[in-house]
Amino acid sequence: MFQFIESIKVEDQEIFLLEFHQKRVDQTFAHFGKEESIDLAKIYKHLEHDEDGLFKLRIVYDLDKKIRTQMIPYAIPEIQSFQLVENNTYDYSFKFEDRKELERIKMKSKAEEIIIIKNNHITDTSYSNLLFLKGKDWYTPSTYLLNGVQRQNLLKTKKIKETEINIQNIKEFSHFQIINAMNDFNENFVYPLDKIINLPGNEEYSVF
Repeated sequence: MFQFIESIKVEDQEIFLLEFHQKRVDQTFAHFGKEESIDLAKIYKHLEHDEDGLFKLRIVYDLDKKIRTQMIPYAIPEIQSFQLVENNTYDYSFKFEDRKELERIKMKSKAEEIIIIKNNHITDTSYSNLLFLKGKDWYTPSTYLLNGVQRQNLLKTKKIKETEINIQNIKEFSHFQIINAMNDFNENFVYPLDKIINLPGNEEYSVF
């Protein structure tokens, strides 16, 4: 039986982007032919979480509605280096708990974090969507492995735009940032493009 995961931001006892997380869970159940889903708000309420600070609520569930939860203190990581890696076959259209293939790719890289290239297009890191800066505007690749909740939220609120980003035009952008449920859009927490150690023209990216 497949197992899926939701990682939800909880800060000072407030839960974030619940509507987007619930929609993704509901769509997962529906895709696999299940009429009933799980209620994330009820799961959170049942935990009676009463601590301030930043936490990641990790909910693992299967299609039989069995769940397990963890409330994990969270600190936003600062990453020193990124590497482009090519993998044209990897599919992460559902948020599976099993991340062995992603970890295998990451372990072979020479950088702290990877950016996966699929059919010459920029997709995601091993755990986040991406934003790229051109001028004053932020863009997210139209080619993603997983349509993350933060990505959906930022597009809905028109803080970012969607565009094609590939290995031919990536150097048109000056900076980038990572976003996911735990990492908000933050113009003060960005990386210059040269944090990517093997930009096209500098060094060939790897095929994993």
